[in-house]
Amino acid sequence: MSNKLTPPKRTTVVAAAGAAALLARWALRRRGRDAPAPAPRSPRRRELLVTAHERIADGVVRLRLEGHDLPRWTPGAHLDLVLPSGLVRQYSLCGDPEDTSSYTVAARLAADGRGGSRELHELVREGMELEVRGPRNRFPLVQAPAYRFVAGGIGITPLLPMLRSLPEGTGWKLLYGGRTRASMPFLEEIGKLDPEGTRVTVVAEDEAGLPDLDAFLTGVPEDAAVYCCGPEGLMTAVAEKLPAGTEPHLERFAPRAAGAGDGAFEVELHRSGRVLTVPAGSSVLAAVRAELPNTPYSCEQGWCGTCQQRVLEGEIDHRDELLTDSERGDSMLICVSRTRGERLVLDL
Repeated sequence: MSNKLTPPKRTTVVAAAGAAALLARWALRRRGRDAPAPAPRSPRRRELLVTAHERIADGVVRLRLEGHDLPRWTPGAHLDLVLPSGLVRQYSLCGDPEDTSSYTVAARLAADGRGGSRELHELVREGMELEVRGPRNRFPLVQAPAYRFVAGGIGITPLLPMLRSLPEGTGWKLLYGGRTRASMPFLEEIGKLDPEGTRVTVVAEDEAGLPDLDAFLTGVPEDAAVYCCGPEGLMTAVAEKLPAGTEPHLERFAPRAAGAGDGAFEVELHRSGRVLTVPAGSSVLAAVRAELPNTPYSCEQGWCGTCQQRVLEGEIDHRDELLTDSERGDSMLICVSRTRGERLVLDL
C-alpha cells in the first residue's frame, strides 16, 4: 500500500479552511465551560496542513500532515495532535521516518472514548491546519538478533515502521489480530513485507477467534526483542506468557491500571500554602483544579503532557507513558500519577 497521497488543490484548502473554522467553533461551544485548556506553547510545536484524510479500514482514517523541514523520527515515535476543540491526543507515526515534508498517522474511531477520535474522524478535514508537537519516542526499536511483534487492531501503527526498517536477513515474526479483516488497516502492505507468507500470522476474531499467543510465543529465542501494542488485555497476556526474566516492549494507549497505593493523600500547593486532600479513586488534577480552576489540562490520561507540574517534595508514583527519565526526577503528570507516600508538594 503506497503512502504517496495527492495533496488537495489550493482552492480546496481555502474552502476547507473556512469550514474548519466553523467546525472548530461548533466543537468549542459543544464542550462549553468545561473545555480543557489548550496545550502550552513549545519550541517543538508547529502548524501542519492536512493534505489527506482517508478511510483505510472500517472505523480507521489515515491523515497526511504536510510542512517544511520537519524533524526526522525513529520507528515507534508518536505525534501530539491539538484538535480543533483544544483536546490533545497522541498518534503513532506510521509513514517514512526520512520524509521531512510530511507526517502520517492513523486513528481508529473509539465509540466509547472521550471524544478525541470522533473529533479527528468527523471534524478534521483536508485543508485544515492542525497544531502538532513532537515527534517523541517512548517506544524505540532496540537492536536484537531476532524479533517477535504482536499487534491488536490499530496497535499495528507503531510496529509497521519497525518492520520496514529491519535489515534484510533479520529473523522476525508478526502476530496481527483484529475483530474483522475489514477493520484491520495496512493488511496489504504487511503482506508485501512477507511475500512467502512465513513470517506474518493474521487472525480475524470473527473467523478464527482470539490469537493463539501460546503457539506464537513458544520457542521465542532468549535474545529476541518482543514488541506488543494493542488493548491492555493483550499486552498483559503477552507479558504473562513470556519466560521469566523476559520483558516485552509495550506501547499503551491508556494509563496503567490502578493498583496498590491508590488511597487518599495530601498535596500542598507551595506558593499559596494550601493543603488539599486527594481522595481515593480521584486524581491530583481534580483536587488542584477545585482550588485553581485555570490549571491547564487536556487528555486526563497521561498522554499529552499539558498538566505537567514540578514536584518539590514527595515520592512520585509515575503512571504516564510520556515523560522522559530526566523529567520524572522532579515533575509529574497530575492527571494520572500519584504518590507512593502520604504527601506531595507541588510548585503551584
